[in-house]
Amino acid sequence: MLAAVPMQAETPDLGGREVTVITENTYPPLQFIDPKTGEAIGWEYDAVAEIARRINIEVVYQNASWDAMIPGISEGQYDMAMNGITIRDDRREMVDFSEPYLRSQMMMIVRGDEERFTDHEEFAANPDFLAAAQPGTTPFYVTVYDILDGDEGNPRIKLFETFGAGIQALRAGDVDLALSDDTAASGYVAASDGALKIIGEPLGAEDFGFIFPRGSDLVAPVNAAIEAMREDGTLDALNRKWFLDYKMGG
Repeated sequence: MLAAVPMQAETPDLGGREVTVITENTYPPLQFIDPKTGEAIGWEYDAVAEIARRINIEVVYQNASWDAMIPGISEGQYDMAMNGITIRDDRREMVDFSEPYLRSQMMMIVRGDEERFTDHEEFAANPDFLAAAQPGTTPFYVTVYDILDGDEGNPRIKLFETFGAGIQALRAGDVDLALSDDTAASGYVAASDGALKIIGEPLGAEDFGFIFPRGSDLVAPVNAAIEAMREDGTLDALNRKWFLDYKMGG
């Protein structure tokens, strides 16, 4: 549990309103299934619990694949989504974002014994090397446009429904590279007992935000809570808990 911190900014009271939040639970340490307990936990769960306390909402969680997430929010099937979602202008055409709650950098994940390439240029130079990605995600676009040739149909990109499935394919030797922000990459590497490692330099920064249906009246209250959590040190405490102190599988 996080230590209680004083609230320094006022937040609205939504009177116990029920809010349906969807997530994928495959993105450690932001949201994932604890291998020891089977419980869904992570940075975003703690953050949303704190937001809920501050603006007085009752959160109901549902699980959804990434492919269904933005369309489901856009169509108003759910109230909010948390999934390490990168804030991008093209997505703003379909959903509203909260203000950023976390900034991260894209990293290259390979098998622990990988010695054939050490950076994205060496990976790109060998046509036999394959990359795992989820369609429509930031790692997919970084692979296509920053590493390879800009062809979204490039056969070197193997698509998977979930990030976890891509990591399993990497470990099995079916692909040679997976991309993720440094938060999730560090989580998977720490839990791999040496089976995975990070190579190369960061491939750019990205900001994460929660998403809502366009015009949602939840955006302003959630933003107020995020700002209050930033001011009083709660976001920093979450970062320490999940990125420094927590050890997956420990």
